[in-house]
Amino acid sequence: MVEAVLFDLDGTFADTAPDLGAALNRMLREDDRPEVPIPVLRPYASHGVRGLLGVGYGVSRQDERYGELTGRFLDYYAQSLCVKTALFAGIPETLEALRCSGLRWGIVTNKRQRYTLPLLDSLGYARTCGCMVSGDSAPRPKPSPAPLLLASRLLGVEPERCVYVGDDARDMEAARAAGMHAVAAAYGYLGAGAPIEDWQADRIIAAPRELLELVGLAG
Repeated sequence: MVEAVLFDLDGTFADTAPDLGAALNRMLREDDRPEVPIPVLRPYASHGVRGLLGVGYGVSRQDERYGELTGRFLDYYAQSLCVKTALFAGIPETLEALRCSGLRWGIVTNKRQRYTLPLLDSLGYARTCGCMVSGDSAPRPKPSPAPLLLASRLLGVEPERCVYVGDDARDMEAARAAGMHAVAAAYGYLGAGAPIEDWQADRIIAAPRELLELVGLAG
């Protein structure tokens, strides 16, 4: 029996790509480089600064410019954290159904807490979220199961009674390792890696409200 639903943030709970892309394109304009359209950036948004800088500047963590570019990006992103970011369609109704049924819900993201908390606050869910685990909350981020297991402890719900929903293969890897039900969000960013069918998810959903059927709340 499912007692809690945990969501990845970027690309699963909220569409953060417009504001992530705005921060990157601000940098590109300053550096006289061509901007990248948001639809092109969207598949890389789940990988955060690493994915976005890879698209915009062609750099990796090994590049000598990576540290400076990362610092600029994070500063700019913090200045426009929730301008165009919005919840995915169906998320508010899904959360309300979970609340009415007594099921807990929370966020488990690799995003740092300095961004996660104000973002959820701007979206209006910081106080109603049962738990919020960020990329720097646990010893290791996803695909390690550590953040998911921390969320399980914070909610007081055994891992096998939790569902974890994400839009990246590493989310499914973390969920399986934690012993949770792994649900892949086909409506999310998905990334440029292996197709979603190869993620070994327990379930693939095309919209958030399909979660209600999964946890036995569909009417």
